[in-house]
Amino acid sequence: MRLKAHLALLSVALIYGANYTIAKNVLDQEYLKPNGFILLRVLSGFILFSMVHFLFIKEKVDRKDLALLAFCGLFGIALNQLFFFKGLSETSPVHASLIMVVTPIIVLIVSTLYRKEKVSKWKLLGILIGMLGAMLLILRGSSGGTSMSSPIGDLYILINAASYAIYLVFAKEIMKKYHPFTVMKWVFSFGLVVVLPFGIVDLTDAVWSSFPTDIWIAVGYVLLFTTFLAYLLNAYALTIVNPTTASAYIYLQPLIASTIAILWYNDGLSSLKVFCAILIFVGVYLISIQKQKRIP
Repeated sequence: MRLKAHLALLSVALIYGANYTIAKNVLDQEYLKPNGFILLRVLSGFILFSMVHFLFIKEKVDRKDLALLAFCGLFGIALNQLFFFKGLSETSPVHASLIMVVTPIIVLIVSTLYRKEKVSKWKLLGILIGMLGAMLLILRGSSGGTSMSSPIGDLYILINAASYAIYLVFAKEIMKKYHPFTVMKWVFSFGLVVVLPFGIVDLTDAVWSSFPTDIWIAVGYVLLFTTFLAYLLNAYALTIVNPTTASAYIYLQPLIASTIAILWYNDGLSSLKVFCAILIFVGVYLISIQKQKRIP
């Protein structure tokens, strides 16, 4: 079961790692504005999860749990996605992925305060090693890059990282009780209510007939993979592993983003990048095996 959870989290990291470039391509060319793109994401997620839940799951939730589901919808869908796309439109993917590295730290803090999760020396060491590898990798890439960033865009990404961290911790609680499709249906339902007034104008103003094939493919990737599949796999993993372990896979995203840059832009594979990759994998490994090393 734990192996399946880690494979799911690895898949999520791959999806999100590619999303930085794919989503920004749509935003930079202004085919969709950030809030309109987010509304399209949340709306598609709501429809897909609701359809699957209606056809196959049909699980009901207790009224007392609606508040927690609404809380997860606010932080995991609305604030998370609104600030991420807004920040990505105003800063570089390099800066965005660097700032997202703080997510496991925030998860660790929130888990310690709320869930009283014990912090072992191995877990703490894994977080520090993974963060070091990710920061070295991105800072090395940004030193020679030409991408533009802004303080406000970086701040938006930081808010996104914090909201996602809070979501991971509290979603773990509700995952103990309900099927992942049930949770996702309600989380996207509440998220849609919040996002709708922010994105309705931008979405209706989009000139759909002007979208070339590559933009349609990019939008389809964001809707099907980054939204539906990534959230589902992450929800499944949270039924097995703790939030800190789940968030540790964020460290893989800079590595994946750099790999895409190597393939897409014919960038070189330096010894420093290999060293950073090793640090990231070691960090994720130390965090993920923490519970298995615990003596009963």
